[in-house]
Amino acid sequence: MYFAALLARTEDGWEASDTELDDVETLSDLADLAREASPDEDTVLVLIEQEDSWFGVVRVDGEDDPRIYVSDAAAARRSAYGELLLTDELLGREPGADDGPDLDALDLDGTEDGESEDDDEEVVGTADAVPHSPVGDSGILDDLGISEKELRSLDANDALNTIAEALGASEVLETVR
Repeated sequence: MYFAALLARTEDGWEASDTELDDVETLSDLADLAREASPDEDTVLVLIEQEDSWFGVVRVDGEDDPRIYVSDAAAARRSAYGELLLTDELLGREPGADDGPDLDALDLDGTEDGESEDDDEEVVGTADAVPHSPVGDSGILDDLGISEKELRSLDANDALNTIAEALGASEVLETVR
């Protein structure tokens, strides 16, 4: 079960709206969606959680690049929404690096019977490269009252409520839940 919401900081406090991520295909699409929630280029937080597994926070401040925090990269990698957040840069990889085999280097002469066992092992090995730990900017909410240590210690099943409470936005978040 997934939940995603936008929290936009305004002159009057935080405004929340639930959001559908079905049409969002890239981090850039997600950042554009966040920017649309705040015409005054104020801070917008995209909060995403998969029940009891992981949570993510994307912060968009005006036209700046989005800042991202994911509580468990390996768990997020197994979800479509998590895949949006796990950029090469966030995972410390060279941009454009591919997890799979180099298809141009394969000798495909038409006699293949499918994938070999070696191919399966390679996929498992690359999945292990994603840590079972938080990744991203753990200082993403420092100026909003949530320290790096506090963010890293949040439990995935109650993190968004805890974040909203610290921001003074728990009531507006509950209205969209």
